[in-house]
Amino acid sequence: MVIPLRVATRYWETLRWLRPVQLYGRVWFRASRPSIHPRPAPPRRQPSGAWVQPCRRKPSLVGPRKFHLLNCLGDLDCNGWDNPNRDKLWRYNQHYFDDLNAHDAAARSRWHAALLADWCARNPVGEGTAWEPYPTSLRIVNWIKWTLAGNSLEQPLIESLAVQARWLSQRFEWHLLGNHLFANAKALVFAGLWFEGPEAQSWLNAGFQILERQTEEQILPDGGQFELSPMYHALALEDLLDLVNISTAFDGALTAAQRSLRERWRSLIPLMSRWLDALSHPDGEIAFFNDAAFAVAPPPTELLQYRKRVGIDNQRALEPVTWLPHSGYARLSAPDAALIADIARVGPDYLPGHAHADTLSFEFSVFGQRVLVNSGTSVYGTGSERQRQRSTPAHNTVVIDDQNSSDVWSGFRVGRRGRPFAVTAGQDGELLFAEGSHDGYKQLPGRPIHTRRWELSPTKLRVSDSVSTPRRAFARFHVHPDVALTQYNESEGKLVLADGRRILWRARGGPVRFEQTTWHPEFGRSLANMCIVLPLADGCSVFELTWAAD
Repeated sequence: MVIPLRVATRYWETLRWLRPVQLYGRVWFRASRPSIHPRPAPPRRQPSGAWVQPCRRKPSLVGPRKFHLLNCLGDLDCNGWDNPNRDKLWRYNQHYFDDLNAHDAAARSRWHAALLADWCARNPVGEGTAWEPYPTSLRIVNWIKWTLAGNSLEQPLIESLAVQARWLSQRFEWHLLGNHLFANAKALVFAGLWFEGPEAQSWLNAGFQILERQTEEQILPDGGQFELSPMYHALALEDLLDLVNISTAFDGALTAAQRSLRERWRSLIPLMSRWLDALSHPDGEIAFFNDAAFAVAPPPTELLQYRKRVGIDNQRALEPVTWLPHSGYARLSAPDAALIADIARVGPDYLPGHAHADTLSFEFSVFGQRVLVNSGTSVYGTGSERQRQRSTPAHNTVVIDDQNSSDVWSGFRVGRRGRPFAVTAGQDGELLFAEGSHDGYKQLPGRPIHTRRWELSPTKLRVSDSVSTPRRAFARFHVHPDVALTQYNESEGKLVLADGRRILWRARGGPVRFEQTTWHPEFGRSLANMCIVLPLADGCSVFELTWAAD
């Protein structure tokens, strides 16, 4: 069989960046199956310090056996624990047991106790979605958090918790790395501290050894989590807060080296919190770059309160221009407006699974309200809608010859990827600016380079685009669903915010057209919105928004 050159090139550009452990780790993971010998669970360890309340999420258990996950209802009596008709992500969430620690969890404690017993009875060791390493990791943490909140596990559930830790200790996701491996190690630290004895100590040591290496690799010097998604960054921040919390509660079980790593986590948390503030809108929620949506990670306000409860409150404030050089994001903050610009690579070359083709995209708020938005994420998997949401046209950037700036394909694959360069951000009096170029279209004739400059003053935003080799190119600006879009003529119009305030828009390039599309604030949600499509004339365009000072 002859493989077409285009397909061969895509696979080469995808696979050549992988680390050896991802290749042989995948073979090992599929070929091996742990053997769990029945033996009693280790004894419980008594805390030597205080455990504080962790982050709370929105409740997902809406009846004794009814789940509301990813905006989709499911009844355990109808669907069971592993219904193949449900998306895999929904089934993953079913096995996380997030509701054990959600808002008002104490009011559902009887439901929780019955649900835990049912799970234990109906999910044999090693079988189905329940025992995949990632849901196992999150479930171990949630069960332990639930007990530290004052609830009790019956002895069969304690035995199950030990079996889950034994199973996980032999199922690290080395083939995936990233947030999955971090979650595996975090769960073993939780189990190693909650239990005691030689076996628990082995879990604790293994977890800390992985976390020591992964903390340095995954948290960048500017505080960003290296997958460059605000949603996964928030999850990583919660992970560190949880680890500080439980290692403080069981401080007596730690070695000097483990306490030193905990202090490293404490020092990173303010930096990570500042990064999250920079990548959040004035409405208090995250921006949508790469895989990102609301209601997966705790919101920034919840993380802030958690940070204060664990005694970390020394965060540096944002400046008018906040440049995050190791991540590649810039935030420009005027009195009534905030702009967040993506001048970043798509993510780690060996781990771009959550990347979108969104280089040189941005989001923009005025008067505390989102105005221009990337399209967000509502699905995983490998379908056409997943492909569309990862594509360049789903973001506020320039599309050339109907191509993606990075070759996002399948559910979590990236082949050819755009590289940003000539990046800068700064301030000139009241004018704030950021600028960058990328080579994501170099495979096209003429090897065109896209360059974009953002300029923000107290009452005006100017976005200037150029393409080095004139091609068929369009700048796209997605308008938030709550903003009404009006066109006066082919180059001017207005935006009316939800509170009635107006923003004038003006475009220079080719004639503007509107396109109906969708915005995805959460998994399982799609809202209709409009996109302003501006052709580049002779390789150039300018888009401006102006508003009256508040």
